[in-house]
This record gives sequence, structure tokens and C-alpha cells, in this order.
Amino acid sequence: MIYLDYQATTPIAPEVAAAMRPWVSDHFANPHSPSRWGREAAAAIEVARGDVTKALGLQGGRLAFTGSATEALNWALKGVAEQATPGRNRIITLATEHAAVLDTCEWLAGQGIDLTILPVGKDGIVDLDDLSRELDERTLLVAAMLVNNEIGVLQPVSEIAQMAHAAGALMLCDAVQAFGRIDIPQGPDLVAISAHKIHGPKGIGALWIRTGVDPAPLIHGGGQEQGLRSGTLSPALCVGFGAAAKLARERATRDYDHVGGLWRAAIQTLGKGWTINGSTSHRYCGNLNIRRAGLDGARLIADLRDVAFSMGSACASGSGRSSHVLKAIGLDHRAARSSIRLGFGRYTTVNELTDACRRIAAAAHAQEKLDA
Repeated sequence: MIYLDYQATTPIAPEVAAAMRPWVSDHFANPHSPSRWGREAAAAIEVARGDVTKALGLQGGRLAFTGSATEALNWALKGVAEQATPGRNRIITLATEHAAVLDTCEWLAGQGIDLTILPVGKDGIVDLDDLSRELDERTLLVAAMLVNNEIGVLQPVSEIAQMAHAAGALMLCDAVQAFGRIDIPQGPDLVAISAHKIHGPKGIGALWIRTGVDPAPLIHGGGQEQGLRSGTLSPALCVGFGAAAKLARERATRDYDHVGGLWRAAIQTLGKGWTINGSTSHRYCGNLNIRRAGLDGARLIADLRDVAFSMGSACASGSGRSSHVLKAIGLDHRAARSSIRLGFGRYTTVNELTDACRRIAAAAHAQEKLDA
């Protein structure tokens, strides 16, 4: 199997698995217990919190562990809305956001929040003039993803945060696909991240909260996590997240350069006839979303069962609906169904990627001949 679905999840790093193992088998104590074993577990969690915070690189805030990035985004949006001052009941977000943001925003709209969803250009990037026209004294929060999970496009998060602050609003950044891969810009007030996108375990995410921002709790029942979130923390998952974040920080330049080389190798090997979806310059290069006229992406995936890739977000797979992200950049249903996403990173070799790309190109040509 050649694994090219890094946006859906990443392989756990060997160093992460080794760091987690003692906390799965021997050190099983509840970290919220006052016993010696409990205090040891709590101390390990704090070390992990420090490693994640250091890798995030943001100043003037605190980090709270969550069960996932989806929970973190729900908490940020619902918690800020619950604490809103009278007259500030408007949320602005982008048409290409993850469902964890869009669905939560739609739910909030049903509770009385005034929701504005801004379009993006064909390159997948928001027009800041559009945002400027919409920002006003009613705006509570602006939510924008740093690296898009489906097409890899970068949004100008720093500029968006500055504009939001000038209007007296907060800025939420979904940095799930960016954390551990590129630098997170200063500016956002709330940042959601996840462990399993950086070679860590599934089942744990985090919300970074700028000092002075106090979203209402989403989960009640004990306040074990800094009084902000209820529920027993898993030392094993926290330690795994910390180990993955520390490793990502140490390998940042090496991983980034490796991904750039993989991108160039993939483009060269695929050859002509493919179009890249979204900006080719403002993007993270570990995400290659491409289309080919007349291609049946689902059939291509079925034809190449020993190559793992996708047609877009894992969260929307199997729904039968076209990608909302590809629709937002102007693709019709047919063009969206002719698109595939190749995701690669730290453990992808050039030989693996070029082999997979040759086979993808050959299978696409075979489809063309059959359909001719």
C-alpha cells in the first residue's frame, strides 16, 4: 500500500508510539487524582502541554486539550457566541471552511446568530475587500482556516485577524492542516489544532485561547481541564500529542523541504492534462488536489486499491455530494467528480510517490480510451 491521504490522517511517528506506550500499559492513574501516581500523570500532561504550546509558537494565551479539533472549533464558536455582548451577534466565515465550522455556524444561525458566509475566488482565497465591506460594529467573530483541508490553499490569516480586531471582533483560525507543517501567524484569538494530522494519536485536539478571551464551556461536569473543559484527560493521548508536536518542531525545516521536493516530483511524473485546483503559489505543497477532464475520480480510486488517496475531505466521503470547497472555487459537479486529492509528507518516499503518480496517470489514460 502506498499511502497518499495525509490530509485525512498521518501515520503515527515511531517516537510518538514509544512515548505513549508506558502511559497505555503501566501508568494508568487518573491525572486528576491527588495520589502520587495521579500527580505523575498530571505532570506528564503539563510537559505535553508545554511541548504543544511551544510548537504552536503563539504568544499571550493558554492551551486546553480537547477530544478533537472538531470539539475545539465547536467550543470556540458556541462559547464565544454564548458570551457575546448585546449588539454583537454576527459571525463571518468562508465558503471553503471545514464542516466543523460551517455546520456549527449554521446551528448558531438557528439560535439567532446573524451568519455571513463569504465567497472565495477561483484560487480559493477570500477577497479582503469583501471582508472589509461586511465587517461592522455587529461583528462578533471571523472564522478562517489557514490551510484548506481539501485543496491546500492558504488564507491571509494575519490580515484577516487585523481587520477583525479593527472592527472590535475576534478571529478564530482552524489551523488543523497547518500546525506542525508551516508557521502559524500571530493574530488569531482562538486556534484549533489536532494531533493525528502531525503523526500523533487520534482522539485528541486542542484549543489555544488568547489571554482575555473567555469562551463559555462547551462540556460541563467537573472542569478537570483548567476549569475550562470537563472530562478525564488521557495521559497517553496528551503525551502522544506532546511528542508529535516536539518532533514536528525539531523537524520543521527538514519536513518542509521534503514535502516541496515531493510536490515537484509528483507534478513532473503526472505529466500533462492535469489542472491544479486552487492557487499554485499560496498553498501548502503536501496537498495536491488535481482534476482531469472526463476523469471519474471514484472509479480511479477503485482501480488503484493499493494506493490510498481520496476525492476530498474524509468527513464528507460517501455522501455522494460534490465537494463544497470545489463548488466554491467555481467547479461544477462533473469537474468536482473529476478531481482527486493526493496528500503526502514526512514518511512518503520519492520512489513511492512517483510510482503512485505513474500508475494514476496510466489508469486515467486507460479510462479515456475506454470512454472514447
